[in-house]
Amino acid sequence: MLFFQLQKDHTIPLYEQLYIGIKNAITNNQLAVGVRLPSKRELADFFNISQTTVELAYSQLLAEGYIISKPRVGYFVEEIDSLPYRQSDITTKEIKKTTETMEYKIDFSSAKIDEDAFPFTIWRKYAKDVLDRPFKHLLQTGERQGEHALRIEIANYLHQSRGIECEPEQIVIGSGTEQLLPMILKILDTNSQLAFENPGYSPIPRHQLGQLAIPISVDTDGIVVEQLQKTNANVVYITPSHQFPTGAVLSANRRTQLLNWAAKAPDRFIIEDDYDSEFRYIGKPIPALRGLDVNDRVIYLSTFTKSLMPSLRVAFFVLPPTLVQRYQEHFNYYSSTVPRFEQHILAKFMKDGHFAKHLNRMRKIYRKKHDKCIEVFSNHYPQITISGDAAGTNILVAFRHEKSERELQQVARQNGIHILPLSNYYLTEQHYSKRTFLLGFGNLQLHDIEPNIHQLMEIWGISKKLI
Repeated sequence: MLFFQLQKDHTIPLYEQLYIGIKNAITNNQLAVGVRLPSKRELADFFNISQTTVELAYSQLLAEGYIISKPRVGYFVEEIDSLPYRQSDITTKEIKKTTETMEYKIDFSSAKIDEDAFPFTIWRKYAKDVLDRPFKHLLQTGERQGEHALRIEIANYLHQSRGIECEPEQIVIGSGTEQLLPMILKILDTNSQLAFENPGYSPIPRHQLGQLAIPISVDTDGIVVEQLQKTNANVVYITPSHQFPTGAVLSANRRTQLLNWAAKAPDRFIIEDDYDSEFRYIGKPIPALRGLDVNDRVIYLSTFTKSLMPSLRVAFFVLPPTLVQRYQEHFNYYSSTVPRFEQHILAKFMKDGHFAKHLNRMRKIYRKKHDKCIEVFSNHYPQITISGDAAGTNILVAFRHEKSERELQQVARQNGIHILPLSNYYLTEQHYSKRTFLLGFGNLQLHDIEPNIHQLMEIWGISKKLI
């Protein structure tokens, strides 16, 4: 009945070979339902193996339901449902990759940080301390708003650096703005009319926004509030301290206009994403809009992506007191998406002052890189306009060119250079005379900035002015 051989010199154990052989015979209908299998002794003699080997194979077949055992009678083939036939010739080899990973020689990404400047030694110490038996309670599920210890440190930081007064109970910790924004929208109203800066950053993928997004133009003073006032939007998502991607700062007059717009209706709210507020190079730090709000209309949102590391995946929002109860009603089932160990590592890192020291150090490092970029363009490429250079880890470079932004991006890509055009961040199709790109410098070495820029300009055919 069993037309297969066992290979005693094979890496697969004999019992597993026997199990596979019998299972295949059953699934291929070579052994009919109800057929009695040989006894352990008979099969052991037939294959010249031990009865223990046969017993192990039969036990596995029993466990998976391919055979049944009748006491003092023997083992019999069990009836199993047949699997459906394959309906097409598609194989897993033909499935296209959904994501493409490419190593670039030069990466002008605005999302990268300086890897060499991260305080690995200090972070490792806190990680080692937390991953010890006294913290075994962290193995259990924590508070749904995030660890109280971390929320205390975030509240202290916001008070000292951003002028925001809040209690830990108003803070909710999550694994990124992409996860937190849908939560905020659910707290407000599922039927909210949501306005976005245009161009701007959206935690919700653009193809999912559909009619949900109302684009509002941005100029040198930030979002155009007069345009917002003419729409049906009741929630607006903005980056006032350092508008992404243009780098514009929301002017004092427009801040007042925006807060007044929100105060005119009970269902109007502002979601303030305090993007890149830590790294400002011109003038004093811009106060958070939340710190100016007296009507509880601003929901403050921030992340440790740029200030520490993108892979940490720790973000948070601060709810006005009037919305805390609504959050608790909507998310009483919720568990924080950030591992408790990482939350406590970060809390200790902040409590002992290392976060503030790290930010001060990174401001100096990024300022030098920022200044170097400005210097290179000022000295060698006067035909290029620089903007968005007051803060952050990228600048905007604009110039006239016969090729489109997509074509220029492709040329750069073919030469191993990663850089993104401004058009990537528009909600609507735009036509502007100059080609504009985000040139990030966060992860570039200071001594590489000038040759990297020259290489990019050369492949784009932009001539260099000799000093």
